[in-house]
Amino acid sequence: MDQRESRGTERGGERDEIPGDLISRLPDDLLSTIISLLPTKDGGRTPAISPRWRNLWRSAPLNLVIHSPVNPHSPSSVIPSAMSRIVSKHLGPTRRFFFRGSDLGPQAESWFQSPALANLEELDIKLLPAGPEERFSLPPSALSSPALLVVKIAYCSIPDEISMDFPVLKHISLLDVSISGDVFHGLLSACCALESFYMSNVHAADCLRVSSPTLRSIGFSEKYCGKSELIIEDAPLLVRFILPYTYNHDADNCVAIRVVRAPKLKILGPLFAISRIVSQGISPDSSANSMRTVKVLSLRCSGQELDAILNVLRWFPCLEKLYIIFHEHREVDKNNEPPYNGLHPVECLPDHLKNVVFKAFVGHDKQVNFASFFISNARVLNKIEFEGWFVDYNSTSMGYLHNLLHVENRASRDAKFEFRQYINTQRRLEEHIHDLSVADPFQRAI
Repeated sequence: MDQRESRGTERGGERDEIPGDLISRLPDDLLSTIISLLPTKDGGRTPAISPRWRNLWRSAPLNLVIHSPVNPHSPSSVIPSAMSRIVSKHLGPTRRFFFRGSDLGPQAESWFQSPALANLEELDIKLLPAGPEERFSLPPSALSSPALLVVKIAYCSIPDEISMDFPVLKHISLLDVSISGDVFHGLLSACCALESFYMSNVHAADCLRVSSPTLRSIGFSEKYCGKSELIIEDAPLLVRFILPYTYNHDADNCVAIRVVRAPKLKILGPLFAISRIVSQGISPDSSANSMRTVKVLSLRCSGQELDAILNVLRWFPCLEKLYIIFHEHREVDKNNEPPYNGLHPVECLPDHLKNVVFKAFVGHDKQVNFASFFISNARVLNKIEFEGWFVDYNSTSMGYLHNLLHVENRASRDAKFEFRQYINTQRRLEEHIHDLSVADPFQRAI
């Protein structure tokens, strides 16, 4: 063995390395981070890499992934029966707790009260019900970590005894949960750094009131909620209010949503355009002032309700971008909507509206007349986009569409027309509720 190999062997012995093991030369804190990003079972295998890793596993932050029963598509997850042994022997903290299964069981209380979960940062629990009427309760201590940054809870009831101290919690998702109005209000009041909040099918005995000095994005889906009420009482930093999967067409059972104070609200929708539903589904405290900040709006309609659309747009005098999502015409779309009154003009049309996007555009007469109105009346349009089921984009088909829409009569000579295939992007809205880096959550990915 030459002198260089001798030094390498000596250095490797000092660091408990084996020949060719370059990754073990990284600092302990970086190796611990690598382990913490792995699922629990994979992290538990790292001591077999080399002697250098043996003690790191015991102190590295855990990424706990638990399935009950065992999910064959997640071979790296552990079963609940192994949890007590893991948290009792692990000396380091737990970064993430992910659970999919039925009832966590009585042992869960001891898990969340253990030192290993004392500084939990991310909690993701879905308690799958065994039957349609069965709903398990979240363990009261599940939300006891003051280090929580992200919380996602699904298919369970939230008890009244939960912790109410969340100094750094930024993102909350409640999906198909039961919660009292008092606990809901207390939960929000205890969040000092909350940025985004998503609620889907939240069942509460009384109305849900949202007041948060830090909240910037909120999402709400009302499917299966029944008759209830959501009130945005005071949200001084709220920028966007997203309502994905709002399928309730029955105005009598529509969840009432009221915006009392959201002085920075900029992005809103998708809303149903029938104003008698919109008026019960969402309404500004003062239609002359509270919606003046909205710049991006998404509306759903069948293409039959132009008067309803125009009446709704009067609420948004400074609107710059409008999405119209066409859906199949239903009997419930027929209503006693008063005709649009030209004596009360839609302020955004001549002065502010720069971009209109028609989604699921088929091209029947009603939709064409609908689109032609905006082409002929929006004076500062830069772009009009059509997303439909176009077979091709040759010059003949594009010429036909231009003639059909009477583009020569456009009010804005600078308006450009774009035609592309329609892609349903509704599911992506849920991601955008928490992803605040996305400027326009309704825009399709390029």
